[in-house]
Amino acid sequence: MDCGVTGNNNLQPIITECKLYKRRWLMLVLFVLCSMISAVQWIQYSIISNVIMKFYKVSSFTVDFTSIVYMVTYIPLIFPASWILEKKGLRVAMVAGSFGTMIGAWFKVASSSPDRFYMTMLGQTIVASSQVFILNLPARLAAVWFGPSEVSTACSIGVFGNQFGIALGFLIPPLLVQDSDDLYDISSGLSKMYYATAITSTLVFLLICLFVKSSPPLPPSLAQANQRSTYNNDPRNFIKSLWRLIYNYGFLLLLLSYGMNVGSSYAISTLLNQVILAHFPDNAVDVGRIGLSIVLSGMLGSVVSGFVLDRTHLFKETTLVVYGCSLIGMLVYTYTLFCGYISVVYLSAILLGFFMNGYLAIGYELAAELTYPESEGTSSGMLNAVVQVFGIIFTMVYGWIFNAVGDKRANLFLSATLIVGTFLTAMIPSDLRRQAAQEKKSLVN
Repeated sequence: MDCGVTGNNNLQPIITECKLYKRRWLMLVLFVLCSMISAVQWIQYSIISNVIMKFYKVSSFTVDFTSIVYMVTYIPLIFPASWILEKKGLRVAMVAGSFGTMIGAWFKVASSSPDRFYMTMLGQTIVASSQVFILNLPARLAAVWFGPSEVSTACSIGVFGNQFGIALGFLIPPLLVQDSDDLYDISSGLSKMYYATAITSTLVFLLICLFVKSSPPLPPSLAQANQRSTYNNDPRNFIKSLWRLIYNYGFLLLLLSYGMNVGSSYAISTLLNQVILAHFPDNAVDVGRIGLSIVLSGMLGSVVSGFVLDRTHLFKETTLVVYGCSLIGMLVYTYTLFCGYISVVYLSAILLGFFMNGYLAIGYELAAELTYPESEGTSSGMLNAVVQVFGIIFTMVYGWIFNAVGDKRANLFLSATLIVGTFLTAMIPSDLRRQAAQEKKSLVN
């Protein structure tokens, strides 16, 4: 892709020579690993909450907080982290995120004793604080390294890393840390889990230090070339960008609807152990497998959605259909919990995960379209900040309703929020600015 070089009215050169580098796939794989090892630790306590409560002698809310802390730390840290991403680039952000993940994981290695829950919480807080550098990178990495016909697919694969980590977080803890009346057996299982996580996070950190680069020498698309030329020369761009995003009507609607959808997903994942065991008390191992089913189907949904977006560019329509199907999946999941058949719950969980978790990448890409030429890292950061707020609120309200009147009404509460989110999504204008910029520059050149 060679488009030449032109100049603007200020006599500053605008790069319009574009090239795709094979190295982009290595960047994506390394990011997937980085995101995976961070995400695997998010749910590793909540999915075995009955065992953690027994071993550390803590309350169910305390165990839930090991997940909530990911949301709490994100909110105050997202803006400085986004500023660092804009000023220092992808490499610094990924190195910082993977380094904190590694340090937090090693802190938890020292916590496999019943009197050291404080060490577990400290390590979890460090890991949670570090993921602020990672969570908003998929859209940014895709835009910086990938061409216009593959950017949505690349973003969905980036989200795939986070989802794969969560999947492992659902699967591995119940296998390694099994319920037992012998605390030594639990301690041994926890120690295996902690060491496996710490060693893996260390290897990922080293790979990122060795191979990750912030950006290719030449941009991969005309839209990215324009973004480079427009924004790299303004040192106050970050603050200005935030204000422009705040006044973007379509983006504000997306913030609310995205927060409701993903916040509901956070609540379901955090309390999955308690909800499933309320109906199937002898199926503790199935809890992790059901969580795994939700995430794996979501990973498939994410990749399928990215493929559809790259082929059709129907961003608004695809978002609305997937959101509406998330609502249907939530209702099916709510009522199949009472059927008495764990196999049916598996099927409803797969349906729910395919659309609800598959929606993640679509939200990033629609945000990039609505806010172009603002940085994808900034728009993704704001999306995730709102998600954390909704996640905290929904998880606490969901838990309170569940403990007070049962899971049916708790799930109906989430269903009601998804109804509101569907209407908000329908109101988002189909203002595809990035697509328009790409088409305009293609015609000019």
